[in-house]
Amino acid sequence: MVRMPTMLETVLVLGGFLALAFAFTELKIEIHLAIYGGWFLAIGVGKMTGHKYKDMEKAITQGVSNGMDAIIILLAVGALVGTWISGGVVPSLIYYGLKVIHPSIFLLATLIICSLTSIATGTSWGTAGTAGIAMMGIGAGLGIPAPMTAGAVLSGAYFGDKLSPLSDSTILTASMSNVDLMDHIKSLLPVSIPAYILTALAFTVAGFNVGSSNADMGQVTTVLQGIDSMFNIGLVCLLPMVLVVGLLALRMPSIPVISFGAVLGIIWGIAFQDLAPVEALGTAWAQIPKNTGLVFIDNILGRGGMSSMLWSVGIIILGLGFGGLLDHIGILKVLTAKVEKCIRGGGSLTATTIGTGFLGNLFGSAMYVSLILTPKIMGGKYDQLGYQRRVLSRNTEIGGTLTAGMVPWSDNGIFMAGILGVATLQYVPYMWLSFACIGLTTLYGYSNKFMWRTEEAAEVEAPAFTTATAEPVQVHGSSTE
Repeated sequence: MVRMPTMLETVLVLGGFLALAFAFTELKIEIHLAIYGGWFLAIGVGKMTGHKYKDMEKAITQGVSNGMDAIIILLAVGALVGTWISGGVVPSLIYYGLKVIHPSIFLLATLIICSLTSIATGTSWGTAGTAGIAMMGIGAGLGIPAPMTAGAVLSGAYFGDKLSPLSDSTILTASMSNVDLMDHIKSLLPVSIPAYILTALAFTVAGFNVGSSNADMGQVTTVLQGIDSMFNIGLVCLLPMVLVVGLLALRMPSIPVISFGAVLGIIWGIAFQDLAPVEALGTAWAQIPKNTGLVFIDNILGRGGMSSMLWSVGIIILGLGFGGLLDHIGILKVLTAKVEKCIRGGGSLTATTIGTGFLGNLFGSAMYVSLILTPKIMGGKYDQLGYQRRVLSRNTEIGGTLTAGMVPWSDNGIFMAGILGVATLQYVPYMWLSFACIGLTTLYGYSNKFMWRTEEAAEVEAPAFTTATAEPVQVHGSSTE
């Protein structure tokens, strides 16, 4: 007889996993083993609650299958980064960026460039792996703290990813919430636009304070000379990026386009960087070590290649499997059911949804887990309280997508830390767009702003305000808290 887990059993699985994760991190043991250990905690509780092992095994494989697109994109981005560095695309971006971007506006420029790239391409990972790496190199040359630059990169990358109709996470969220894609994107605008303005102002102020005081123009000259000595720099080297961004903007599928970009990087390496064909092709798998004489630039230009992504692929596979297990045996449903008892209206509903999205990243170790589970867990409550599904999709996106990069063992946290060269917990304080969006969304929930109601709920509420003398009618779920 299958039953739902008790709260004690839920705490055993989730608390046990967190204990393993923190202990292994402190002991510098690979986090993969903590997630794998979490599997067996979940399987043990699953057996106690009556689930068959074969069914749980299928849940693991189904969970991995749900995120397979992310794994393939990750490998494709790795190949793209590797060939674009060896082909001179990223070095040229860094070189020209150092030539034209003033230190005081660098952080704002990073935010804007990554935003536009992400909107056009629909991928935060692709943005971080191309424009993001370039901006990290420029920032290092200008003396800007790397965590702050990474925060500007991620703020721009996630802003564009959320609002792009090409984004797989945006499409997935709308689909899982049963919302039209454009309605979902429109629901994000009242949050995203003011949050972006606040973020832009914050990075402008930070840029004038940090950029002006830290800029070392002598170091900039040294970086320019180092890059120029290693690569043949030219505007023609930027053509692959223009082509790839253009194709993605035309709504071409991400995986073939990114792979095509990697092929262009190989061709450019042969044609413009004097690489042997075999050597150029090999950079799609592993990057050639660089020696510009500057360690921080060598570290940036030494990234990329499919092989550099295998560590992250392992995390994602294990995390997706763990998320599939948690969903199958009802762990997250039990946890959310406890919190649901406190939901009285839009504010607590919004906060709970964002929290559920974060838990999906924390315990499922993958953004896809969060975006799939949150609408399934919370959707019924929105229907019960009379809120439109686009409110659910917006809150799911804010809680799932914008917190994914904050968890050190999640797919986004692992990828962003690896590709940008900054530890997750170091860049998190500068993910200002994410914090602004979370704060505004929660504020809207409690103030009942942009909390659209269903037609049925609106009709029920209407009589409460038809006459000036009528007493307000208490409507279930209409509390603004």
